[in-house]
Amino acid sequence: MKGYVQVYTGNGKGKTTAALGLAIRAAGAGLKVYIAQFVKGTGYSEHNILAKLSDSITIKQYGQGFFINRKPLEEDIAAAREGLKKMEKIMCSGKYQLIILDEADIATYYNLFSVDDLLDFIRKKPKEVELIITGRMADSRIIDAADLVTEMKEIKHYFQKGVKARNGIEK
Repeated sequence: MKGYVQVYTGNGKGKTTAALGLAIRAAGAGLKVYIAQFVKGTGYSEHNILAKLSDSITIKQYGQGFFINRKPLEEDIAAAREGLKKMEKIMCSGKYQLIILDEADIATYYNLFSVDDLLDFIRKKPKEVELIITGRMADSRIIDAADLVTEMKEIKHYFQKGVKARNGIEK
């Protein structure tokens, strides 16, 4: 099966959720999935259920935590760059048919690694691997390199009314 490059971007909710749904669908079809989460460095509810699917889906975080309200630290940058290098080896290993780089677009926006690094990663994708890249503010060059791009557009969000992230829904 030929693999494509998909990008889920935009300011609306649902980018990671869509990627996780695709991971479950792929696992249900017998494909092996590897999810790399950048920027994120704390536990999320999906980790609880994905641990039960570890024969089919592997998830690893390459981040020190959420830093949107502060400048990224050297540790944040080092974790993301090391993670992208590891992911290149994992993607080219032949073991996984679906690779998800969750929040990779945000990682480029905050210069954890460069857009050129991510484009180089995309160019090295084996023909049979499906690659999903998520995150707000996808660079136009990443969008151009993709085969499928979905923009999640926020129309209305209860966050503006003070609703905090809820366990099992947003985290």
